[in-house]
Amino acid sequence: MEYNISKPSMFLSQYIKYYWSIENCMPAGKEHIQRIVPNGLFEMIFYFGNKPKTTDPNKAINDNIILTGQLKNYHDLKVTGNLSLFAIYFLPNGISMFLDLPIKETFNYSIPLRLLIKDKVNQLEDDLSLAETFEQRIAISENFLITQIQKNEKKYKYDRIRNVINHINQAKGIIDIEDLASKTFLSRKQFERTFSDFIGTSPKQFLKVVRFQNAIYEKSKNTELNLTEIAHKCGYFDQSHMINEFKALSGRTPTDYFENGDYFSDYFG
Repeated sequence: MEYNISKPSMFLSQYIKYYWSIENCMPAGKEHIQRIVPNGLFEMIFYFGNKPKTTDPNKAINDNIILTGQLKNYHDLKVTGNLSLFAIYFLPNGISMFLDLPIKETFNYSIPLRLLIKDKVNQLEDDLSLAETFEQRIAISENFLITQIQKNEKKYKYDRIRNVINHINQAKGIIDIEDLASKTFLSRKQFERTFSDFIGTSPKQFLKVVRFQNAIYEKSKNTELNLTEIAHKCGYFDQSHMINEFKALSGRTPTDYFENGDYFSDYFG
């Protein structure tokens, strides 16, 4: 298996968390089940080999370039044969500057990119397919994305929401929605509408995902933490509250989720 990961250029680092790719070939007759959980980020994936099958019809991979919006809950991917992909993880506020639509329309869906961007996608797909290295694919993607940046009235609202995301990150999701709304000088109703337009989900749902990701992150840093300590550290009312949210977002209890030791926070990692 070949795995690559790289940070974006300085200019695009305000929108993109990182690029990654994988080349893997499953032996004939073998399969791998990968559980996908909400991580607060948007992902654009370019498939060059076999496409995984999904347990959720809203996440069906029926094209070579797919954008996955904010997730409400988990789903599983079944990987067989040759898996070859290049992917871009966008920051929660990042994707809005590349698409001319309310981002909430992507909530809990995986959507072919050509349905969101009418032109240039065929050329992008051809260029990425012909690229010989991970670095070449990054350069092609960055050139494409820079031409897509929305330079319009969206920028003012974007800056407001980006500041809100910074406050959420600093608080690790332990912050009141009224406090967030006050930082944007909007009413709560206006704030929630603007937030969902740019982040693709409600503030309440997003905070739930950030707390969940922080719990994973804290446990990965210190495997000796018990569930009570994690619940207290990550802003859950109690251990029961944390268990319920873990089950809703991952389909597993915290004990089950942490059992095999193979866990990582895409959001905080």
